[in-house]
Amino acid sequence: MNSQIKTIKTGVIGAGAISDIYLKNLTGLFDCFDVKAICARHLARAQIKAEQYNIQACTLEEMLADPEIQLVVVLTPVDTHFEIIRQALLAGKHVYTEKTIAETTQQARALCAMADEKNLYLGSAPDTFLGTCFQTARKAIDQGIIGEIHSFSIAISRNNDLGTALFPFLRLPGAGCLRDYMVYYITALISLLGPAKRASAFVKTPYPRRRNTVPGTDGFGEIIPTPNESIVTAILELKNGIVGTIHENNETILADRADFAIYGTNGILLLGNPNQFGDPVRLLRAKPGASLETETLEPVSGYGGNARGLGAADLVEALRSGRPNSASKEMAAHVLEILEAIELSGQSGQAKEITSSCVRPLPFPV
Repeated sequence: MNSQIKTIKTGVIGAGAISDIYLKNLTGLFDCFDVKAICARHLARAQIKAEQYNIQACTLEEMLADPEIQLVVVLTPVDTHFEIIRQALLAGKHVYTEKTIAETTQQARALCAMADEKNLYLGSAPDTFLGTCFQTARKAIDQGIIGEIHSFSIAISRNNDLGTALFPFLRLPGAGCLRDYMVYYITALISLLGPAKRASAFVKTPYPRRRNTVPGTDGFGEIIPTPNESIVTAILELKNGIVGTIHENNETILADRADFAIYGTNGILLLGNPNQFGDPVRLLRAKPGASLETETLEPVSGYGGNARGLGAADLVEALRSGRPNSASKEMAAHVLEILEAIELSGQSGQAKEITSSCVRPLPFPV
């Protein structure tokens, strides 16, 4: 980030698995943070991370009462987001949170309104769309390389036997494939093509219980609850008329496979996995004689490695310059409404209108 930007005193809330890459990047990769403290539900976990990264451990109450801390980065489970973010905004802190911004659209709207009322920045992951993969695709789209875009298709394959064994939080209600993983794809899609208008979907939970077959994991050999949706097929219509499909099947033999295509009149973009920052982008075009050629596009300069926290770093630059942040609260709330619409359509069998909108973020870096 811009080396001229003054650092901002930052607190991290949450000391779980995702905290290490955030703490590594916030204390090393990005130069705009001065990480002061970390807190967690279990103070002992915060103390371990504090010692590892040479910062302080404290309680949530102490962090929110600290006048030096201007920004908090929330890395807790999603069912805690609304209350923690609400308290942080009331304490006058800017906030960046892991996905999703809240559990429900109603909660997200309330947080957005509170941030606006208090003139505070609120941003939300995923921020992987700011990496080289999707910024390379953004450049190609903006330059008109693939012509007029009319459709897209996304197919995601994962292995829920492996996932629910390795990551016990996936067994908790609300941690299904929509909010845990499809959120990456929907965010990347909206950042490239703009906001959505309507969703129609099928949502399935074929195995509400399963045997844990992964040795060394919590509950190995036992029947474990897996109550969340694991197969979703949806059709989305965007406000600009572009239509497409998104399919996720977490009951396959594949640990993580992504097929993401955007179809234009002059070419097809084949994108990477939006859970990563720097996958290659391929361009498929017709050659004279009806044959096809595939070209790997030169990546734009930026972040290709695991740069989690990039959205928070952009929020700091936005704060200093007075512009909107790229991983904005409005886009996060809109993406959450899309996920809810897919879920509700799957339950009712009817298409669901999406009432919110958002501004397509500017190419990054801004």
